Amino acid sequence: MANHKSAAKRARQNKKRYMRNKAYRTRLKNVLKKARLIIEQENDREAVEKHLREAERAIRKIYSKGVIKENKASRLISRLYQKAHKKFAQAEAS
Repeated sequence: MANHKSAAKRARQNKKRYMRNKAYRTRLKNVLKKARLIIEQENDREAVEKHLREAERAIRKIYSKGVIKENKASRLISRLYQKAHKKFAQAEAS
């Protein structure tokens, strides 16, 4: 336990931030899981693009809160779009 009043306040603030960031990280994992699942299962290109836009919006929001860094957000978004593009490129080729 903290010995100073300011240290106790910092401990309370850190706990509050930790819980908030944990909720954002959980949301991020769920959004990514849902997006990947839809890319794999859905054959309608418009439906996939709609869910990708929702996922991108959620990732950018989590980045704006400072939970993840800019490069990670960009990398996650890029990988989702690459996966979707690859799926539909293969479908069009065959």
